[in-house]
Amino acid sequence: MHILLIHQAFAALDEPGGTRHHELARHLQRQGHQVTIIASPVSYLTGQEGSQGHRKQVDDCGVTIIRSFTIPAYHRSFIWRVFSFCSFMISSFFNGLFVSQVDLVWGTTPPIFQAPTAWLLARLKGAPFLLEVRDLWPAFAVAVGVLKNKFLIKCSEWLERFLYRHADWVMVNSPGYLTHVRVRGAKHVSLIPNGSDPAMFNPQDDGAQFRRQHGLEDQFVVLYAGAHGMSNDLGVVLKAAGILKSNPSIKVVLLGSGKEKPHLLEQAQKDDLNNVLFLPPVPKDEIPGALAAADACLAILKPIEMYKTTYPNKVFDYMAAGRPVILAIDGVIKDVVEEAQAGIAVPPGNPTALADAIRDCAANLQKCRTMGINGREAIETKFSRTEFAEEFTTLLESIRRRNG
Repeated sequence: MHILLIHQAFAALDEPGGTRHHELARHLQRQGHQVTIIASPVSYLTGQEGSQGHRKQVDDCGVTIIRSFTIPAYHRSFIWRVFSFCSFMISSFFNGLFVSQVDLVWGTTPPIFQAPTAWLLARLKGAPFLLEVRDLWPAFAVAVGVLKNKFLIKCSEWLERFLYRHADWVMVNSPGYLTHVRVRGAKHVSLIPNGSDPAMFNPQDDGAQFRRQHGLEDQFVVLYAGAHGMSNDLGVVLKAAGILKSNPSIKVVLLGSGKEKPHLLEQAQKDDLNNVLFLPPVPKDEIPGALAAADACLAILKPIEMYKTTYPNKVFDYMAAGRPVILAIDGVIKDVVEEAQAGIAVPPGNPTALADAIRDCAANLQKCRTMGINGREAIETKFSRTEFAEEFTTLLESIRRRNG
């Protein structure tokens, strides 16, 4: 079966960002399927550009990656981001026309604008259309205040419902999304969570090289790895770090990039937060070394009702690395962490509670290790990406047979 994936924010294993799609594509390729990915040459996380235009490469598993022209919009206004989305929507459509003998088209959102391209290519090629929903856009954008224009909101909600109704199958990565997509018209829905690949992480690794490289020896390291955007509420982390200034042995490390990072750097300097270290994003194949250097790992989102529905991928990677999770997110992911006894949950938006949780972890190293072991076990038994990749392969094959 030849599968065509349209994904502007795709990141290969040697690039910063979420690599779930590359991992799934490589698994499919190893199972005897052919995968072609049309992606942007502009990193969604860092804004760094590769070669613009039509550039084709094949990875060591045989996955074909076509980079399609995109207007850069890193750290620019919302309207520039829309221009970026639309430029990829158009260029990926024309590149997709030249991909032959496609048996299934896989679209993913967000950004939602690339999904109509996948739907149209599927219809033109007479192939089934799988829509993957990775977060509830535009609902999240409205909730966080990124999308405010009433006309644009109505248009986005119409497009969302259109895609759910016209997809041959909808796949979600969180149980919190199931009701949302069904009430908006999705007929056939499957849940395949993100999970993590336990083989990618060694929980016994102490991250000594990373610690030496960044001067973190003899520190209790709390690591956040991921986007520095509006949703991530890292201003609360800086406030918690301010509370912890009297604990010189505790270091908060913010690894990643995003629109809010310049403001966060400015605030940390203003507040003289010498206990906070900002580091640039690293490719996924370097993430295991970074997580190994942490004593505890942090996941945080703004205290918004909609975010109770999400399964942040970083939480599963933290657990796979055998590190306790300090979680400032309510909802379904809190259920995962608490059921596994893999970390400490605190109310989102509360810097005092966050500081207390960090202080508690630093004072109870054995408790941290036990929570880390529990998290690793949960990944191996319930959230292994290898097993989810098998489920995904079976799903694609069944969609193809059903629509064949």
